[in-house]
Amino acid sequence: MNQKNILRVAALISAISGIVILIGVIYPIVSYDETYGKNFSELVSPLSENPINQSENDFTRASNWFVGGAKSSDFNAAKVEHFTISIPALKIDHATVTIGGEDLNESIIQYPGTALPGRPGNTAIFGHSILPIFYNPKNYISIFSLLPTLKKDDEVFIDYDGVSYKYKVETMFEVMPTDIQVLDQDYSDSFVTLVTCVPPGHPNDPKRLIVRARIVPPTN
Repeated sequence: MNQKNILRVAALISAISGIVILIGVIYPIVSYDETYGKNFSELVSPLSENPINQSENDFTRASNWFVGGAKSSDFNAAKVEHFTISIPALKIDHATVTIGGEDLNESIIQYPGTALPGRPGNTAIFGHSILPIFYNPKNYISIFSLLPTLKKDDEVFIDYDGVSYKYKVETMFEVMPTDIQVLDQDYSDSFVTLVTCVPPGHPNDPKRLIVRARIVPPTN
């Protein structure tokens, strides 16, 4: 094969590779609504859809996830403590949840002012997501990328202060970044609310996926 043909083959291979990579990046974002979003569409909050301030578009900082919510100083006001969360359906095993921090590159984050695990109220936990093809349950950058695949009755385990609590998923829905009422407290039971940006990998992460689970009472 002469040099000219070799260059043509190389160019063809490069073009095909580029198309495959482009599809791999764009397809998960485009297909999210068809694959998962339709399951939540009737539950999407009807409140304001004003976009989040683009100057605060760093979603590795948990304080930027909801408009009008907790400020960065609120996340760092408490003494830093930790507990762990496991979600078998996503192969997440004892991932660290930080109380009193907000860097989603380093851990999952508990939203300030929400209930501690096992207590009456709503424990809100934020985790980062990226394109599902890069999912790694041990990497905090991608740890909640497959959160949309959870189903009702999937289990969530939290180990806090020497006690293990089991929760079961009850409902999943989407809200806009302005809908901070999803973080309100419901003291009728102990709940865990898992939050991530969707569609995973979307450059502006326009919505928040809410996965709410209720504690399972221990059996004697």
